Amino acid sequence: MKIIGLTGGIGSGKSKVLSFFQDKGIPCYQADLAGHYVLNNNPEVIKQVKAYFGADSYTEKGIDREAIGRRVFQDSEALAFLNSLVHPAVRSDFKSFAAQQKAPFIINEVAILFENEGHLRCDKTILVTAPEEIRIERVMARDSCSEKEVKQRMAKQLPDAKKIPLADYVVENIHWEDTLKQLHEIYQELIDK
Repeated sequence: MKIIGLTGGIGSGKSKVLSFFQDKGIPCYQADLAGHYVLNNNPEVIKQVKAYFGADSYTEKGIDREAIGRRVFQDSEALAFLNSLVHPAVRSDFKSFAAQQKAPFIINEVAILFENEGHLRCDKTILVTAPEEIRIERVMARDSCSEKEVKQRMAKQLPDAKKIPLADYVVENIHWEDTLKQLHEIYQELIDK
């Protein structure tokens, strides 16, 4: 079974692209969701996060994503620490997920696929792109945040220009009808091989 890595910068529309594959019945793993699960359910991770970020890093609803997000997007050491806890647990969870699947291929959606060299563990990769101004508008509308906050998050990810040469497929996601045409072609190619 092939592992297809799906990634894209914040606001590129990778979640919408993922839904295309889900609608086709392709098993899809979402690393971000798995990471949130680990942060809220793994006792050892929770203990270490509280020790590093403080007891108020969790509320009665779980991890305070907004507060932690602000901190890690401004502090590279804090981000590296958080990633050192979450990434190994998510990789292990993905291996268990993949072992249970019987499809011709599965999608592993990872926001920082190339940044953490996850593409080296994939058979093929799909990069979703969109112009920066569109991505900023999408994230501001989705997350009710400022342009400055979006740009800070974008700065933590590799620019598309560095990811494009690493990707097997590049999907430009500006108009959904055009994106769908590209996705149908990729899907057919992955099924046929």
